[in-house]
Amino acid sequence: MEEQEEHEKKDKPASEIQKSEQEGKSSGQYEGNQRRRFYNRNRRYYSSQHSQQKRENIRFNKVSIVIPLLNEEESINPLANEIRRVLKQIDTSYEVIFIDDGSNDNSLRVLKEICRTDKRFKYFSLRKNYGKSAALQVGFSQAAGDAVITMDADLQDDPGEIPNLLKKLNEGFDLVSGWKKVRQDPLIKKYSSRFFNFVTRIISKIKIHDFNCGLKAYRKEVIENIRVYGELHRYIPVLAHWQGYKISEVVVKHHPRRYGKTKFGISRFFKGFLDLITVVFTTRYVKRPMHLFGFLGALAFLAGIVVNGYLTYLWVTGGFLSNRPMLFLGILLIIVGVQFFSVGLLGEMFVANSRSEKEYIIKEKG
Repeated sequence: MEEQEEHEKKDKPASEIQKSEQEGKSSGQYEGNQRRRFYNRNRRYYSSQHSQQKRENIRFNKVSIVIPLLNEEESINPLANEIRRVLKQIDTSYEVIFIDDGSNDNSLRVLKEICRTDKRFKYFSLRKNYGKSAALQVGFSQAAGDAVITMDADLQDDPGEIPNLLKKLNEGFDLVSGWKKVRQDPLIKKYSSRFFNFVTRIISKIKIHDFNCGLKAYRKEVIENIRVYGELHRYIPVLAHWQGYKISEVVVKHHPRRYGKTKFGISRFFKGFLDLITVVFTTRYVKRPMHLFGFLGALAFLAGIVVNGYLTYLWVTGGFLSNRPMLFLGILLIIVGVQFFSVGLLGEMFVANSRSEKEYIIKEKG
């Protein structure tokens, strides 16, 4: 029977043999289990020559992959298998840290099974849904690698981009953000995200295109010196940049969501801009509040002086002020200016009394 099959194979044209082998691979087993392929494997860095180049260029002792998740039970196993396959191309040790942010499906059970069979995988389960920033902070505190990768668990972020992020990080950058140049999202999410990124780019003066991409690579020093809370995870590049770290980006592939529902809501769009104000204040003015409140106070005070000076001139020249509401506007501006100035002085007093030794980050020493 085997000789007959071998004889039939020899009689087939080479193109048909290659096609049948490819079909067999696409329907075959994946690490001992029959699994559907979720990512395009036709990538240039899977050739042996390019894989060797990756091993030479990536010089990190250990890579930590931090993955926050919420109700992603169907996506976890395919994602874990793809991470294993991709990281075979990198000649370094790694760990994968899943942060279950209060899931109410079977995500935790799936995570326990994966971590039981593979010690490179770890999980931490939060008692309730604290948000992505809190989950990332937990992952950052537990990461042992000198390079840290973050990604989402919904199969939209491609683990095949991890070598590219690490290679860019190895060029001397401290943080590398992914850029979903071609997004596979609904139109409202796609265009609201573009507007959000445009405004953030203008205010922060950081020339990257996608601040909220889940795929990012960090040096360990970065995650040790920034703290994310609330909804500030989308502004990690801003926080890092204003602390003097070098930021870059690479174009990454983005896939459509396969399972579950997006966690994006219209309320997050408005919260994002409020968080941007928080980031600007806490990074630029938290140690120098007088620069902000003093400027606003001086501006309001001077405007009030100008308005009341004009009205005083009219009164001296015989004009009547009883029917002019500008008088009350001028008085209000002067009062507001004094209040802003007072808040700035109080802020400076609090800052002076709460200075800590760890206010500055030392890059290196000899």
